[in-house]
Parts: sequence; structure tokens; C-alpha cells
Amino acid sequence: MSFQTDLKAAIRTIPDYPKPGIMFRDITTLLGNACAFRRAIDELVQPWAGTKIDKVAGMEARGFILGGAVAHQLSIGFIPIRKKGKLPHKTVTIGYSLEYGIDEMEMHEDALVAGEKVILVDDLIATGGTAEGAVKILESIGAEVVAACFVIDLPELGGTKKIEALGVPVHTLIAFEGH
Repeated sequence: MSFQTDLKAAIRTIPDYPKPGIMFRDITTLLGNACAFRRAIDELVQPWAGTKIDKVAGMEARGFILGGAVAHQLSIGFIPIRKKGKLPHKTVTIGYSLEYGIDEMEMHEDALVAGEKVILVDDLIATGGTAEGAVKILESIGAEVVAACFVIDLPELGGTKKIEALGVPVHTLIAFEGH
């Protein structure tokens, strides 16, 4: 079996969640499978081995788990990007599009130094609204977003193209059809 087949087998699919017609890709089963989790992190890290990356940024909440593990493997710092109102120090905030409306995310304004090279990590890219907001907030305080990395791509929803249109390469490990 290929790596992609193994990884897909480690992800639970829950039909009609959170609403009818949605196939929810649940990575908690991947996180609980030591071999699959380790392999996913290794594959997310591999493109950056030996390159100059300063920080990893991850979006709440699964991006914290994956991004923290990637940062650890690369021996670099981690930047949490959180929902508005969750961070205790001075923050920068940005609005971003969800499937049905707008939300806001924020990060500490001193989380990085202008010019630092950052990779963005999350579990899944669908429509790309959250990732687009994360790229924009990182760039607003001077980060050079080198790439956005995801375990899962849902290509039919166009998120990868949206992030690439911002000039940020996208690295994904597997793709699922549908949404």
C-alpha cells in the first residue's frame, strides 16, 4: 500500500456532519495512530529539511497539534493563530470568510520579527477562507509565508488555488473528492 492509501485509511469519514451532504474528515483517528501521525508529520516536515524556516504558524485547533509537532521536528518556534478574544497580550486581528459568514482571528503582534520565514500548517484546506486569513495576518506584520501545508486537500472547493493566488505554494499530503 502507498503512503497516501495508508494515510487515508487512518482518517475517519463521518457522513452528513455537521450537516447533510458533508463528508467530515476526522483526523482524530490519525492523531491516535502513532505510525500514521509520525508519518504525516515526517511528510509535512520533509520539504523544509535543510532550508531556512524561522517559525511555524498553526490555526486553532488542529493546526496547533500538527504545527506544534512540525515546529518541534524543525527545532523552531510556533505561532498560534487563534479565534478573536483568546490571546492575552497585544494582538493583530483580521476578518476572514467562512462558508456562511465572516469570523475573526488574531495573533500576538510580537509573535515574529518582520522578514521571518514562516510555514503555515493545518489539518485540511477546503474553501481556503481560514488559510487566506492566516496568510494575510502573518504578512500584515511582516512574515514571509514560504508555504501553506495541510494533511488533507478537498480540491473541488478551491482553497488550494485561492492560497496559490496569494503567491503562497501549497503542500498537501492527500486529497479527498467531494466536500
